[in-house]
Amino acid sequence: MAQPAALVLEVPEAAGDADLELSPCEESDVHDSFHRLIQEQSLRVAEEGLELLPRGAAGRGRQTLPRPAGAPVHSSATLRVLASMPSRTIGRSRGAIISQYYNRTVRLRRRRNSRPLLGNVVRSARPSLRLYDLELDHTVMEEDEKRSLLVKELQGLSMAQRDHMIRNMPLSLGEKRWLREKSWSPKGKQQGQKGRGGTFSCSRLRYSCILALHSLGLVLLSGLYAARPWRYALKQIGGQFGSSVLSYFLFLKTLLAFNALMLLPLLAFLVGVQAAFPPDPSGLVPTFSGLELLTGRGCFTHTVMYYGYYSNTTLSQSCASPRETGQDSLPYNMPLAYLFTVGAAFFITCITLVYSMSHSFGESYRVGSTKGIHALTVFCSWDYKVTQKRASRVQQDSICTQLKELLAEWQLRERPQSACGQLWQAAMLGLGWLLCLGTTMGCAAAVLTFSEVMIQRPDADGQGVELLALPLVVSVLNLGASYLFRGLATLERHDSPVLEVYMAICRSLILKMAVLGVLCYHWLGRRVAKLQAPCWEDFVGQELYRFLVVDFIFTLLDSLFGELVWRLISEKKLKRQKPEFDIARNVLDLIYGQTLTWLGVLFSPLLPAVQMLRLLLLFYVKKASLMANCQAPRRPWLASHMSTVFLTLLCFPSFLGAAVFLCYAVWQVKPSSTCGPFRTLNTMYEAGTVWVHRLERAGSGASWLPWLHHFLVENTFFLFLVSALLLAVIYLNIQVVKAQRKVICLLKEQIRNEGEDKVFLINKLHSVYEAGERRRRPGRTQEEPCNPSHHDPARRDLDLRSPQDTAVE
Repeated sequence: MAQPAALVLEVPEAAGDADLELSPCEESDVHDSFHRLIQEQSLRVAEEGLELLPRGAAGRGRQTLPRPAGAPVHSSATLRVLASMPSRTIGRSRGAIISQYYNRTVRLRRRRNSRPLLGNVVRSARPSLRLYDLELDHTVMEEDEKRSLLVKELQGLSMAQRDHMIRNMPLSLGEKRWLREKSWSPKGKQQGQKGRGGTFSCSRLRYSCILALHSLGLVLLSGLYAARPWRYALKQIGGQFGSSVLSYFLFLKTLLAFNALMLLPLLAFLVGVQAAFPPDPSGLVPTFSGLELLTGRGCFTHTVMYYGYYSNTTLSQSCASPRETGQDSLPYNMPLAYLFTVGAAFFITCITLVYSMSHSFGESYRVGSTKGIHALTVFCSWDYKVTQKRASRVQQDSICTQLKELLAEWQLRERPQSACGQLWQAAMLGLGWLLCLGTTMGCAAAVLTFSEVMIQRPDADGQGVELLALPLVVSVLNLGASYLFRGLATLERHDSPVLEVYMAICRSLILKMAVLGVLCYHWLGRRVAKLQAPCWEDFVGQELYRFLVVDFIFTLLDSLFGELVWRLISEKKLKRQKPEFDIARNVLDLIYGQTLTWLGVLFSPLLPAVQMLRLLLLFYVKKASLMANCQAPRRPWLASHMSTVFLTLLCFPSFLGAAVFLCYAVWQVKPSSTCGPFRTLNTMYEAGTVWVHRLERAGSGASWLPWLHHFLVENTFFLFLVSALLLAVIYLNIQVVKAQRKVICLLKEQIRNEGEDKVFLINKLHSVYEAGERRRRPGRTQEEPCNPSHHDPARRDLDLRSPQDTAVE
């Protein structure tokens, strides 16, 4: 069949066209005109593409392809229609169109003054895309020739046009980089840049500077990305042990960020200022003996680490008198700075914690199910930018572990449980909870009794190792109870490993919160009455420091010896594999240590720094113990909600309890009269009231500050309003996430319906085609040959054929 006629517009180039350059605006017009040309040619192809061809020619080109079992068998016409769908033709002629598009665009730019825009040319006179091989016919022009032609055209452009052209090319970064490097070659560049040597040199220098700065910025960004703490270690842990174990280390990293955020304002406005204006030494400072690292006493007492070192004076910037107590200018009120800095640090931590919790909630609960994610994991998880063998091995392990977790979750949902098994599990669960609650009450009673004994001793305020007695007792009880809870979980035999972890977390959380509640009563109820003369704030800060240190020592011993001994027993005596990593106990240890840090910030401003050092060491110790003594979970499970659960437990029982403890200490407990910035006040809260009265006496210039303090701080309505707004924001965020989950479920169902519609339409198309075939050949019998058109030209039927299929056949 004859091809449709197409006219090619050929306009001779003028002599001076090579030196003419277009602005980016004119160049965009050329792009738009060619884009309209492509759209019109595509419509023309769609209108004229289907041709009537003899049935015999179609029959000769048919081939029987192997199909999977159960797959629908479609005719050749149906397959051609399916092959012509837009979703199956994406990228078929991309390379040819791109090269022709930019070659023609460059030529059009140089001929613009002598030829009109393509959009204004009559349709019959426009260049036809049919003359260009859009099906990547390599006989017309090879890819290397196209690239070399494009490089030559780019060399004849100015620098701005070259950058603009390369930036808009739909090519990969590697190809763009290759084109940019090749276009800088000296060949052909001098001809296009004659008479502009100075301008070219300046523009090239400017471009080189911009490119160097851009490269430097990319290097710095990649360096910052690579400098993230434990980047490769987290990938390695996630690949070998799964998302459940990885959630512990991610939570540890989150706690490290929270402590760093809290430490910054304390260092800037409290510790740094007091270190710059140290108070007068009161007595002889003891020398460092090494025991202070365990007890927190000794020379540490006379440093900025504890509450008692901070002065209650107004610090001045004057060099002659750095400490003025009677000035009216109020350059830096130390009691007010102490109170507001600790309050601001807690407020920033609260906002960050609530935001992190809401963000994690949105990320983990946004999609309600993992249906369909198996195929995405298999076909879309590999990162092809990974080139190193070590990184590819880590990524391979990560994908394998993720598939195991998805399959384990799917099998868990498909596995039913009998009624007798459910009754037995419920009975064991109730018995386990009774034992856990009894153990918790016994541990709390033991801590309360031992603390009373410590108070009644005559040398209760000792200076040596006896100060570590209470932290040692509490740590031993916590460790023993956690192993008891683990044994009960083994006897209960939960079907779901997620439920087992949640049960262990709840039991350990109840135990630790009960013990901390008893300790808070011991510090603020009994110790304050016992230590009225000495500085009880320093004692509470030192006690919390000792609890952190002893808990860290027990964690190290449990990791280095407990897990090691248990691994040796499992492998040598019991002939089993390595034990699993106890996620619940280790996570609760982190929450317990962070709660101790928040409880002690008011009495020891540098306690977040101690906690940061503790977390850093703990990460490497736990990682080494995990790699050497533990194995991946025998029953893999997907920890999609673990981060949200950890942050929720950190926010409500931990942070909220610490905030209540500190609010009680600020509003109700009388400060020591011999140390600290609040030594002359009845409560710490009175520092703000005294400051407001001094402002009122200073003059009317700052009269709005007392009003602000009265309505925002002293008035309880504002506190209730802020709390209500915070709860409303949390509630609205939860509702928005639920609505997004519903919308996503509806969209997934719509996608499934669209797939069913496509299958329905294909079946209809196939049935219509078969009905037409039966009507065209009513007298055909089985004795006739397969291709009668070869022998009888008069019995040729008509078929829907496209010009491309005709050319191929």
